[in-house]
Amino acid sequence: MFLKEKRDGTIKARGCADGRPQREYTRKEEVSSPTVSLEAMMLSCAIDTKEGRYVIVTDIPGAFLHVDMDGEVHMVLEGTIAELIMKLDPSLYRRYVWHSQKGKPMLYVQLKKALYGTLQAALLFWKLLSTTLQEWGFTINRYDQCTIIWHVDDLKISHVDKKVVEDMLKQLTTRFGQDAPLTTCRGKILDYL
Repeated sequence: MFLKEKRDGTIKARGCADGRPQREYTRKEEVSSPTVSLEAMMLSCAIDTKEGRYVIVTDIPGAFLHVDMDGEVHMVLEGTIAELIMKLDPSLYRRYVWHSQKGKPMLYVQLKKALYGTLQAALLFWKLLSTTLQEWGFTINRYDQCTIIWHVDDLKISHVDKKVVEDMLKQLTTRFGQDAPLTTCRGKILDYL
């Protein structure tokens, strides 16, 4: 688990899988997520400034939990986390917990949802977000209309009309902000990535 303080002062906890063992059977091409390049992000910022666009940045909470895991992915939980899972429902989990040679409790689980740290999580969320935006009428475009760039779950949305951006934020909140609110920043100076 990782803890970090976000820009707004809240504390964020993040469970992270160790995706390295997946490298043995997963090709990089199968799991790479297309995200905005540094150059495209900088050009987008320059266009926003030149055109006087209204800009927000937002982070989708629990982004990967919106996505079902693709295929079977198993993970081992070790030590305290295995003990905590067993305490949730001892009659269900106790029989699946075993102990390593050093006495550390171990529990194998199959992931139903994408988990941060697994190789395919970012790609699965990219597919969900891009499909969702296309269902809402967006196209992958080369022009200046409403522009949404994103790096994993961090989005930068801009348009010359503030209402277009705020309407897009409402749609994103309806789709992805049910369990926790989107973390959104507005203003003339924004911190993105």
